[in-house]
Amino acid sequence: MVEQISLLVTGASPLRDEGLRRALTRQYALVEWADGPTAAAELLPRCHFDCIVVHADSASDPAFAWIARLRQDAAADRLILVTGPTSAALADAARRAGANDCLAWPLDVHVLRRALNGRARSRTAVPGTRKSRPGQAGASHGVELVGDSAPIRVVRNIIARVAPTPATVLLEGETGTGKELAARLLHRRSERAGPFVPVNCGAIAPELMESELFGHSKGAFTGAHQLREGLFLAANGGTLFLDEISAMRRDLQVKLLRVLEEGAIRPVGTDREVPVDARIVASVQPGLAERVADGRFREDLFYRLNVAHIVLPPLRERPDDIEVLARHFMEHAAAEFGMPPVEIGEAEVRWLCSRPWPGNVRELRNLVERAVLMGELPGVGPAAAVEEPAAGGAYPLDWTLEQVKQEHMRRVLQAHDGNKSAAARKLGVSRKTLERKLGVDPTDSSE
Repeated sequence: MVEQISLLVTGASPLRDEGLRRALTRQYALVEWADGPTAAAELLPRCHFDCIVVHADSASDPAFAWIARLRQDAAADRLILVTGPTSAALADAARRAGANDCLAWPLDVHVLRRALNGRARSRTAVPGTRKSRPGQAGASHGVELVGDSAPIRVVRNIIARVAPTPATVLLEGETGTGKELAARLLHRRSERAGPFVPVNCGAIAPELMESELFGHSKGAFTGAHQLREGLFLAANGGTLFLDEISAMRRDLQVKLLRVLEEGAIRPVGTDREVPVDARIVASVQPGLAERVADGRFREDLFYRLNVAHIVLPPLRERPDDIEVLARHFMEHAAAEFGMPPVEIGEAEVRWLCSRPWPGNVRELRNLVERAVLMGELPGVGPAAAVEEPAAGGAYPLDWTLEQVKQEHMRRVLQAHDGNKSAAARKLGVSRKTLERKLGVDPTDSSE
């Protein structure tokens, strides 16, 4: 029986082991392969992986540093280091780096399966393991929309009504409003047996999108060295979340519409149609109707997706939830980092409510986490006018135009969770320009 787990395996040795590749592909719903961190980094934005398996030659291998970075970024629910031979000291070093398990190479698929089956127990037992956070990509258990304002109650009610049905859902909202969280709630309450597979349409090269979604046959194009089933089949029986679907090319929009109408996909390089049962939930930034009107997005696909329409309200339209959200994130951040929470008194609440929050709930969460790390809420107190833009989005009058530009770029980058490519697209500049203006290290692998 195929287990509904998405797996990313990295390292040159696993890539060369054909027996391992066949065994894992038969065992798990989605298995991706990369020969190292650079190749893996290109796959990570495309979908959320339940587990990343990293091969290392020794404790001094760069893979240990990469494990630590993956743990910090919460890139997967579970991280497993494979190296050989193993020892108690090596296993301890792996756990300190952030791995949930350290397994011996060559990798035994039965040992890996036991490690994955124990993932719920290990996640709480291993020091330093980062738990999924409410509203974070990758969170899949126990997540809810926090707050009790009228706009968020409307969203909850629609999700409760729509979730048990097979209807396609279109989620609309600004960045950071919780569109993926809403999609995960729809999936969880649908009680569909298959997995939740999120796909960032804006992070996949247009020329690769078709094979990513529908799969391809061996030899279908240059570089297609093996059969690939694609993300539709990976989500079979579950939910396929197409994030930022407006980035999809028009020719692929036609093919997606065909899948929605006929319930079957046609892998690249084949003439056969493969039945598929994946519920589609798509997300867009505000303004899709304008893209339809000017011909950039197909009208027929828009209507097919827009069976159920849920608008995620920006944080500025739900000010009554700011204090509740801040305390919620504070509790989780303090527990996660093992540090004391920062006091949120009346002055702090007034300051939080005075901010414009262009990055919405994500920006608030990031600010609260930074407060726990620094021991205080940045911007509260006499230095607030210098350290942060003033209420209402204005900037101090003694700032230069260059300072204003840099601050705006910084805030947009923060709103996109450090994703430099996405922030550059939002700003309408090249990634190199963004890095130069902010003094960001161009060798930093953050996307």
